Amino acid sequence: MKYLSAILLLLLPVCIYGQGQQVSLLFVGDLMQHQAQIDAAHRADGTYDYSHCFSLVKDDIGRADIAIGNLEVTLGGKPYRGYPQFSAPDEYLEALKDAGFDILATANNHSLDRHKRGLERTLTLADSLGIPTVGTYRDAADRAARYPLIVEKNGVRIALLCATYGTNGIATTPPNIVNSLDRNELAADIHTARSMKADAIIAIVHWGNEYHRHPDTLQRDLARWLIDQGVDHVIGSHPHVVQPIELIPHTDYATRHAVIYSLGNYVSNMSIPHSTVGLAVELTIEKMCHATRLKSFNYRLVWTERAALSRKGDFRIVPEDTVPEDIAPEARQHMQQAIKVERELLDAASCKK
Repeated sequence: MKYLSAILLLLLPVCIYGQGQQVSLLFVGDLMQHQAQIDAAHRADGTYDYSHCFSLVKDDIGRADIAIGNLEVTLGGKPYRGYPQFSAPDEYLEALKDAGFDILATANNHSLDRHKRGLERTLTLADSLGIPTVGTYRDAADRAARYPLIVEKNGVRIALLCATYGTNGIATTPPNIVNSLDRNELAADIHTARSMKADAIIAIVHWGNEYHRHPDTLQRDLARWLIDQGVDHVIGSHPHVVQPIELIPHTDYATRHAVIYSLGNYVSNMSIPHSTVGLAVELTIEKMCHATRLKSFNYRLVWTERAALSRKGDFRIVPEDTVPEDIAPEARQHMQQAIKVERELLDAASCKK
């Protein structure tokens, strides 16, 4: 993937064992399914086709060792509905698998949109496709067996945590569990991750205020608390718009903690200002000399071409440095302006040390 941002290189003393073991992780924002998206994917034979949606980003997703997205819908079955209580077609999950996503975060404010059936059916379908999920569980035994989610790739062992500020006022039906941003619970989970000999811990958190382009005090305080407790990197979602990035120095050795306050939307039908652009963030983590560091950090902006602007009447995720030949002039203008505004935000406020 060709990223437009500068690459952060953080050098450690050369290890006598040579180059360290490395893993690249790609994080993208909210994977939404509003009614217009469902309608656009519907075909005459009753099936749903999302291949056009991911056609321009599939190679980028597949290039990462581990690709992770925030699944902000349930797969609760028919009737399929968009906002305010989402239930996406089963084909949407199949499309995410085909696009290259390896893991889906499921703890967010829409986790319980279809209550117990929606939570459990989402997990069952993900299991059937071999897609690990993190953040929601059928019961305590399910959570104990699968959380923290440990992913080992290229000799690097990553622990993923995932939790949400709430579920839109819908109570969890026992024995189901949706991880919450409770500090006692988070501290226990971080301790468990360390006991599982994780080389790095990454917390995926659903937090903040919708449509606010800057993190609030609660986000900043929680991010620093998580890092103080032993989390290495923090990946945020929920505001549906891009928020700045911080790289916080580690106290012991030459590395940084990446805090992405909000990835924004990866794909949606939102059209309010700033909601059509999202972040694709790649972290390369290296294990060397018995220490783990953030070797490189890259990000790329993406824009959602909505059906209202598309000649094909469909949705498509367009990377910032890609101008499809078949894009309509009006859509091109919308994209260029939206990307410019978010690029200015990131250039001005991100990567603070």
